[in-house]
Amino acid sequence: MNATRRRVVTVVGLATVLAVVIALLPGHRGWFDVGVYHGAVGHWVRGGDLYEWTTGNGYGFTYPPFAAVSMLPMAALAWYPTIVANLLLTALAVAFLLHLLVDPLARRHGWSRWYALALACCLLAGLNPVRDTVSFGQVNLLLVALVYLDLWLLERGSRWAGVGSGLAAAVKLTPAIFIGYLLVTGRWRAAATAIGTAVGATVVAAALAPEATRTFFTEALWDTDRVGQLAYVSNQSLLGLVARLDPVHPDRRWWLMLVVAVLAVWAVRARRAVRAGDERAGFALTGVAACLVSPVTWVHHLVWLVPGLVVLAASTLPWPPVDTPARRRARAGVAGYVVLCSGLVWVFANGSAGPLGFVGANAYVWVAVGMLVLLPVGRAEADDHPRFTEHCEAVGAPRGVAASRQR
Repeated sequence: MNATRRRVVTVVGLATVLAVVIALLPGHRGWFDVGVYHGAVGHWVRGGDLYEWTTGNGYGFTYPPFAAVSMLPMAALAWYPTIVANLLLTALAVAFLLHLLVDPLARRHGWSRWYALALACCLLAGLNPVRDTVSFGQVNLLLVALVYLDLWLLERGSRWAGVGSGLAAAVKLTPAIFIGYLLVTGRWRAAATAIGTAVGATVVAAALAPEATRTFFTEALWDTDRVGQLAYVSNQSLLGLVARLDPVHPDRRWWLMLVVAVLAVWAVRARRAVRAGDERAGFALTGVAACLVSPVTWVHHLVWLVPGLVVLAASTLPWPPVDTPARRRARAGVAGYVVLCSGLVWVFANGSAGPLGFVGANAYVWVAVGMLVLLPVGRAEADDHPRFTEHCEAVGAPRGVAASRQR
């Protein structure tokens, strides 16, 4: 059997195993979130209040009005075509992200590009957050793709850098931290573009839907009960961790102190990454920080950790032959990936008491904290791997970064 045939058999076999495992796993979400989008937007188009519509169990539309404006085409679609449209858009987002993040690794190592991308797609499908995003019909991967459009633009010096983050922040508030990233790292033009885009999109939505805009910013935005219980095991944020310690009266002072600590670490490491020319590490760290500091980070929101896994892989491939910091990072990255695939937190869905419950119910929080600390940023941290220079060149880092290592 020649190499091409072996690769085809490997990809088909792995994809088949994954498809069977995913089909048999419990926890299929029944396109719940795309159902909320479809129902709320349809109700709104028919003259109803966007934020009053709820499902039978009380869940309603929680995004800013610009998100509803963006989803208006759903009102013209029946239920099953809406699901198909959601899947197609998610597939396009995944294709863009894999090409942007994984293709440079394939070129760097001289791998078959289609084979590397196919294997990466299988690895992506194995992650619990990705499975939930697809099964819920969520918009998470579309937002990641919008933000990473800015990475693509920044690496090419485009004046349009910032548009993607601005649009993502107008659709959902969590990606606004990427505007903070542009500010913290001194990307003033891109930050201004992002802020202008977010404000412009919000103003357009306000002009088209003034009543919905008023309701969102004065009522819905501040009603945390609309999104579910903070202590529920699916909330893998720092506030979720604190709430599980005391579900009745969570101490938000502890949460605020943890948020300040995370933001401080993020700001220092993000700036170091950009000074070293490693924009990808900076973006990955920002996604990790977003998951930790957001009051609510459902498991499906953790797709923001995926670029961090790629950054870890980029710093450790090929597998380091000796026990170095790179090898220890590689082992930690594999462990984190396995945990994110496992669905471990759901074991504690009915209770998280005791030390074991505290560790297990917050397993994804620990992975995010580990990534915040362990992701390699800057030349000093990446230089323990012999392929750092090639990596800089492959992902388009400034020539001075790689050159400084050669000196």
